[in-house]
Amino acid sequence: MNRHTKRRSGRQLMWKAVAVAGAAALTLTGCSNSGTDDTTTGASNTPSDAEIGVSLILKTTTNPFFVAMQEGAEEAAAAEGVNLTVAAGRADGDEETQIQAIENAISRGDAGILITPSGQAVEEALIKAREAGLYVIALDTPPSSEDAVDITFATDNFLAGELIGEWTASALDGGDAVIAMLDLFDDKVVSVDYARDQGFLTGMGIDVADPQVNGDEAKTGSYSGGSYTIVGNQATQGAEDGGRTAMELLLAQNPDINVVYTINEPAAYGAKAALDAAGKTDVLIVSVDGGCAGVDGVASGVIGATSQQYPLKMAELGVAAIAELVRTGTTPDVTAGLDFFNTGVALVTDNPADGVDSIDTTAGSAICWG
Repeated sequence: MNRHTKRRSGRQLMWKAVAVAGAAALTLTGCSNSGTDDTTTGASNTPSDAEIGVSLILKTTTNPFFVAMQEGAEEAAAAEGVNLTVAAGRADGDEETQIQAIENAISRGDAGILITPSGQAVEEALIKAREAGLYVIALDTPPSSEDAVDITFATDNFLAGELIGEWTASALDGGDAVIAMLDLFDDKVVSVDYARDQGFLTGMGIDVADPQVNGDEAKTGSYSGGSYTIVGNQATQGAEDGGRTAMELLLAQNPDINVVYTINEPAAYGAKAALDAAGKTDVLIVSVDGGCAGVDGVASGVIGATSQQYPLKMAELGVAAIAELVRTGTTPDVTAGLDFFNTGVALVTDNPADGVDSIDTTAGSAICWG
């Protein structure tokens, strides 16, 4: 059995376990369908099934995270007999294309929308969709307005950041931290961006100012193990080339950077390329996503630790929730103590830290995506 097969079979076992433990009514099985932007996939078994249309609206289809999300939605659509239409922005942050896809879903009379919102500009269109009777589920990225969606299925992004922050503080073992912050955007506010950033700093033991604003904390001070300096925050657009450019800019400001926080693993690989070009080898890089490429990066030492998310699960459960709503009138509930449905997170590292729960890359590889 090759590594890809092991990952897939392990991942399937994990999905089944999660469904039994945390989402009994949303348990999913099925095989995959292929699809592209603005295409409809799925099957129907009865006339009532044929009436269930769902739109999956992604930020982009170039990031493996969203590719995996599409795969999960297509598998669930095939199992549930749902007609799935997939659309995506041309790049992360493309709000205009997402708004058009929302309007298309309304015009088609879809039962619901699953969306990873690219920014606040799409929220007015989502409110319009809800007013038209569509059930709207945000995936991964909670909107800023609670009126924009009915429920969010997501990782606890603050916790994801907090875990890599706690691990970093332990790994430094009291040494000075000279930190580069590689965020998502600098021209819009998205919850996943500030939640991971502020979670990381909190995990490090660094006081944050406004928890919904990146970059307004004190640039120097003490973390839980010693002294820190934040060199700066740079946007990456969640892309590898953006991560490289951001890292180059921050290295120009301070060549002594020894800790790099990255919004996701494509940005982490870009940062690594810039560090290698500058001859910097003794730098801790931490990230969030937990795709197979990211887990491989942890195994090879490119990334010290990453917080693993489960985008297939978000999409699978989202499709099943809309199908269940149409057939029985049952709506999904948020996780106890949270204002969203928590799809889980696990820290992946081969160098565990005392007091920080984690899994190793063997376990992470068995349930990764991409």
